[in-house]
Amino acid sequence: MALVELSVVEQRYRAVLEAAAGVPVTEVAARYEVSRQSVHAWIVRYREGGLGALADRPRRPDTCPHQVSAEVEAAVCELRREHPRWGPARLVFELDKAGVSPVPSRMSAYRALVRHGLVEPGACRRRKDSWQRWEREAAMALWQIDIMGGVFLADGTEAKIVTGVDDHSRYCVICQVVLRATGRAVCLAFAAGLRRYGIPEEVLTDNGKQFTARFGRGGEVLFDRICRDNAIVHRLTEPSSPTTTGKIERFHKTLRLELNTRQVFTSLATAQAAVDEWVEHYNTQRPHRSLDDGTPASRFKAGTTPVRQPEPNGDYWVSRKVTSNGIVCIGYQKVNVGQRHAGNACDILVKDGLLQFWVGRQLVKTEVRATKGVVRKKNAEGQAPRR
Repeated sequence: MALVELSVVEQRYRAVLEAAAGVPVTEVAARYEVSRQSVHAWIVRYREGGLGALADRPRRPDTCPHQVSAEVEAAVCELRREHPRWGPARLVFELDKAGVSPVPSRMSAYRALVRHGLVEPGACRRRKDSWQRWEREAAMALWQIDIMGGVFLADGTEAKIVTGVDDHSRYCVICQVVLRATGRAVCLAFAAGLRRYGIPEEVLTDNGKQFTARFGRGGEVLFDRICRDNAIVHRLTEPSSPTTTGKIERFHKTLRLELNTRQVFTSLATAQAAVDEWVEHYNTQRPHRSLDDGTPASRFKAGTTPVRQPEPNGDYWVSRKVTSNGIVCIGYQKVNVGQRHAGNACDILVKDGLLQFWVGRQLVKTEVRATKGVVRKKNAEGQAPRR
């Protein structure tokens, strides 16, 4: 006797006939290896729709109230095609900014991209609960500074970019294009950032020869001299530890992708203009995921005080940090303004050979500005010069 393979519909039909003939539903369910509820469901479906109702039904619901509309899904896909490097979170942010309603969730945008083949679904690495973001508590507490290459000019020259970001806000404080990343070029870019934004408490760099003489035979490099004169603590990473300066390295990746540094610039000025335009967008308009989609400027300005502007009569202001023992260093001169002001920012007004030291709105001290020769005489004789 040949074995006959029955279809799913035929098996369900026989089960319904056996139940209709008086066989207990429990025995029918055991014979066909299904639950009693399934047998009852087949009986009801056969009564309502006949033999065709016993076929498999799709499990997809007829309606899905929380599914995004076709218009919103089309907007997500169109925005992704215009900006292939934007992820679901950035797409949702931009749609909300553009006034699209209702705004889809991040997962809804991701599923829409997967359905249309705009992203490849992959395994998601779950973030550990023990991970903690390492950052300083306020702006101007720490700057991360580094050098990035890969910027080419029309004549074949590879230029460099001296970069610096504020650790707390990710605000770009230095982004200077230079032909050669010499110690002088790096220090000029660093000094320009200090003049524009003020003096940070600390800076973090790698062990490049532009930043330190740690592995060389020479003495103090110019970068360390600038830090010492401005009471800035210079911190160095361990050798072969690029993750320590992770924020500036991540900034380099963003700069390469969004500015497209593979393009060839006609001149150094053209490259600098393109970099300045992108930095302005990065600081004031581009949302940052680590800042809850806020801009670096919103977090940077909230934690800093504005730099004093030059006086119309030619006098100028210099900002310094008071050391732990109450000393303020300016040029070759060290002035004690009181240990009670330790750690505070001190603005110094240089005018007519005098130095006025201000902490906030309070004038704490006025000193005669000493020249380099006077300070050396004082150090040699061990006594203060006559005034």
